[in-house]
Amino acid sequence: MIGDGSARFSTLSSLEGAGPDALTFVRSAKFARGWDESGAAAVLVSRAVYEDPSVGMEPGEGRAILVVKDADLAMLALLEAASKAIERTPRAGVHPSAAIDESATIGDGVFIGAHVTVGAGSAIGDGTRLHPGVRVGAGVRIGADSDLRSNVVIEDRCVLGERVLVHPGTVIGADGFGYRPSPDGGGVLKIPHIGGVEIGDDVEIGANSCIDRGKFSDTMIGSGTKIDNLVQVGHNVRIGRSCIVCGMTGIAGSATLGNGVTLGGGCRIHDGITIGDGATLAAVSGVMGDVPPGVTWGGTPAGPARDFLRQMACLRHLPELVREHRSHERATGKRGEGEA
Repeated sequence: MIGDGSARFSTLSSLEGAGPDALTFVRSAKFARGWDESGAAAVLVSRAVYEDPSVGMEPGEGRAILVVKDADLAMLALLEAASKAIERTPRAGVHPSAAIDESATIGDGVFIGAHVTVGAGSAIGDGTRLHPGVRVGAGVRIGADSDLRSNVVIEDRCVLGERVLVHPGTVIGADGFGYRPSPDGGGVLKIPHIGGVEIGDDVEIGANSCIDRGKFSDTMIGSGTKIDNLVQVGHNVRIGRSCIVCGMTGIAGSATLGNGVTLGGGCRIHDGITIGDGATLAAVSGVMGDVPPGVTWGGTPAGPARDFLRQMACLRHLPELVREHRSHERATGKRGEGEA
């Protein structure tokens, strides 16, 4: 600790929004420059940042700097403690308005909120929480200590592992988007989907995301994977372990993601392709073909990130190059090769 040891705080905050009762944090030299203007009582700083001679952080009057190995991890631990303090964990029990089929199996310590429905033959693991308005179809399996927030829908025959967190409004197990032209040319025929969805342990799925059931086999989400809000996962997609899928991404049917893949926001993944283990796709990438393991790609169609950035740099200069070219033509009275 550097500075005033009597400094006190009662809340956690960002640098910009911090008041005199707040603890904030600094993870890089860029953010360290905002410490002087911040109103926070104290700051967590990564040791490498504090010891950087270009930073020169001083506590200031009545304030303290707390130097830690990694400010991100230190703040994460504090946020976990704070969230447990303010989070209201519902008590185990079944609300009188819930409709639970008599053939369903409900584990010990389960919370089932108002207007929840649980279909025939479904099983809910010990300590799981089904918040108000959740709909669980028939033949569903949900593991222990999972948390389904309000108005989540789990369709028939889907399987969720243990400690799965699903945020409000998400639908798991809707029909895949499959059609073919009608032989008489008068419309389209819907292709039935008889598979399910299988989700591993410790998966988190953001609000209003949709994971479609498979046509024959199950759509698969590996353990430890985290999916953001407003993500579409098509039928028969297979996502590996510990992947990160950011918001507004769409993954078309039968695509395969290896383990540890990261998809930035708004990615579009073509059907049937494979993305190798550990690959990273920049935001708004359009992936039209297979992606090798461990690479970082971007753009549409996606390719190596360095190539994409060079292309963008060239495009930014294109108007200027065109003006120079036209000026040269006017000055010389000549046109470029191939021009009429």
